[in-house]
Parts: sequence; structure tokens; C-alpha cells
Amino acid sequence: MPQSDPSRTEKATPKQRNKSREKGNVPRSQELSKVTVLLGGFLTLFFLIGIMAEQMQRLFIWSFSENLSTQFTPESIYLLFQVIAGKLAVMILPVLTVCALVAFLTVRLQVGHLWTMKVFDFSKNLSQKLNIVSGLKRLFISTQTFVRLMRSLLQAMAVGYAPYLVLKQEAPNFLPLFYQDAGTVAAYMLLIGAKMVTYALVPMLIIGIADLIYTRWDYEENLKMTKDEVKDERKQAEGDPVIKNRQRQKMLQTMQKRMLESVPKADVVITNPTHLAVALSYNPLEAPSPVVLAKGADFMAAKIKDIAREHNIPLRENKPLAQALYKSVDVGQMIPEELYQAVAAVLAQLPKFRRR
Repeated sequence: MPQSDPSRTEKATPKQRNKSREKGNVPRSQELSKVTVLLGGFLTLFFLIGIMAEQMQRLFIWSFSENLSTQFTPESIYLLFQVIAGKLAVMILPVLTVCALVAFLTVRLQVGHLWTMKVFDFSKNLSQKLNIVSGLKRLFISTQTFVRLMRSLLQAMAVGYAPYLVLKQEAPNFLPLFYQDAGTVAAYMLLIGAKMVTYALVPMLIIGIADLIYTRWDYEENLKMTKDEVKDERKQAEGDPVIKNRQRQKMLQTMQKRMLESVPKADVVITNPTHLAVALSYNPLEAPSPVVLAKGADFMAAKIKDIAREHNIPLRENKPLAQALYKSVDVGQMIPEELYQAVAAVLAQLPKFRRR
């Protein structure tokens, strides 16, 4: 039944669809399954009718010739019944097999791979299921009831009109049958019966396809969500944006604190001079080239320079070098080869590296 809540305007999310499938709630047309099973059984009978007629003829001949001299007792009748039932079962087994296979394929193509036991769980919402008033409302005052009624009426009209149409067309051919033998009459009756079934199955198949389309549309309408539900699900999946932002800020503060703690180990701080600051350390025993220990802009740059002054670390103003280091090198990484010469020129001015 279409969703009565006007606030449910959003399409169902994958998570919502999976929940619905786990409960066994899937879009499946029962009418399409019925008509495909009937069509599969009819086609199987159509192609096997000659073989089945021959086997049936042999069964009648055996029953009336071999058993005429048999003394009928409860035991012999029971054995005869077993033999006849077994042979009839073998004859109709292909038809039943095809019907079962068609039913399985029709359902599988509609709902895909699905196996759940939650459809047998009657403990949830038991009071609602036993509510007589709500049950009567669903039975008499619902769109689904009207759809089922119209569907049944159309099928009844199709099944009832097909024999009338065929008999009306074949009425001129009935009188010549009085001059035909039993085999010809039987073949003609089978042909007329097949024609009736065909005339009935075509509209039933159309009704089944229409029912499938309606069932899928109705399923999507009932599965729709409100905007708040979509937001809540997104929060559950991705986390609350406020909490994530707080966590991000806390992580950033922790990283900045660790970075500032490493500034006293630097050999020089290159500045922009006010907007950027990059702290470098060079120890050939630890790394083949200088390493960026800390970097920052604006407020963080001022903090780095303050710590450098406290620990008597040289400050060198070099705008192009400071910008290049800030943009291209992350904290903890060695400087790239194209900056070797510029950094070496700065380090060569320091008393620590002047001898080198």
C-alpha cells in the first residue's frame, strides 16, 4: 500500500534495504509465479502429450488384459493400486519437475539470493497482528485490497471468457465429429483444450507482469524514509559530525604539541619572516639530509619562533626557502634534492656547521 506519511520522501538507503531483506520483506509477485508455473506445466504437457498418451494406453491394456484372470482380494487390489499409482507418478513426474523448477526460477529472478528464518518469528508485534480492528481495516479499507480484487476479477474474466471464445469459434466443427473415430475426437478435444488454455494464459501473463510492476512500486513506496531517518543513519555509519570534528581538533592539538616539543632539537628555524616558520635538523649519523622537525603558519609560526628563541636556536629569514619547505615537505621528512643547495647555504652560516 502506498506510504501514507507525506514526510517519507527519500529513497531507501542500502542499509534500509538490507534490513528489509533480512526480515523477508522483498518485492515478489505471486500472480507472476502462478502464471509462469501454469505456463511451464502447459508447455511440458504439450510436448509430452504423445508419450503420455502412449504410456496411458499401455497401462489400460495391461490393467484390463493381464488382470482379468486375477482373483481380486484386498491384498491383490492393494498391489494393483500400487503398480498403477507408481506408473502414473512416473508419467506426471516430468511435469511436476518443470513446474517446481519454473517456480524456483521465477522467485529467484524476482528476489535474488535470500535465506532467512525471521519470517517465522511471530513474537514481534504479536499484539498488532492479533488486533481485529486493524486487521479488518487492512482487509476492507486498503489499496491492496482493491488491487487484489481487481486482479482476481480480471483473471476470472480471462479464464471464463477463453472457453466461450474458443467454443464459439469451433462450433461449426462439432457436427463432423459424429463421423470420426475415437482417436480423432480425442485429438481434437486435446487441441481445443490447449487452445483454451493459451487464450487464458496470455491475459493472465499480462496481469502477472502488471502485478510485478505494481508490487515493486508499492515496495519502494513503503520503503521510503524521512530526511531525519536518512540523517540519523548517516550519523550512525559515519559518526556524529560534531564528535568527529572534536576528535579531529584533539588529534591536531596532540600533533602540534608533539611537533613543538621537537623544536628544541632543531639546528635552525627558517622564517618568512612573520607568516611561516620551518624548523630543520641535520645529523649525518641519523639521516643523509636535513629533516623538517616542525613547521607552521601564523600563530603556529610564532610559537615555533618563541621556542627557538628560548633555546637559543638561530632564526634565519629566507622567504623563498621557507615557502618551498612549508609547501613541499611534511614534518618528519627529509628535504628534497632540489633544496639541498639552498639549505646548505643557510647551514654553512651557522657556527655549528661552519667548519664542515
